[in-house]
Amino acid sequence: MSITHYKRAAGLGLLSWLLPFVFSFLVFPLKQANAPLFDAVMAVAVVAAAGLLARWYFRDFTARVGEAALLGFLWLAINLILDYPMFAYGPMRMSAARYYAEIGSGYLLYPAFLAGAAWAFGRRPQAV
Repeated sequence: MSITHYKRAAGLGLLSWLLPFVFSFLVFPLKQANAPLFDAVMAVAVVAAAGLLARWYFRDFTARVGEAALLGFLWLAINLILDYPMFAYGPMRMSAARYYAEIGSGYLLYPAFLAGAAWAFGRRPQAV
């Protein structure tokens, strides 16, 4: 299985990082008030971004599970790469272990959601 539209996948991968990143600034005060709620809201933001962007990626062809999983892993890699400078050297500096525990692991939602959605919606109803 391979990615059909490389440029579209890369562009949407950038948006898969940018949309939750911008949203996180809007809800950041929640992190001080209720950190677990902030984490849950951000997970929902990542899944919402995944759904919106996947619909855009697969707009002119049927999603296949293998391609959806590859797309999700590509977006995971893009998100980790774009986060690296900020969390390794920038204003939100933290150790790699803390970053992967608090933030990086959340990006696993991309391949899980995309592959699961492709599997669920790619199935044909069986005759009774």
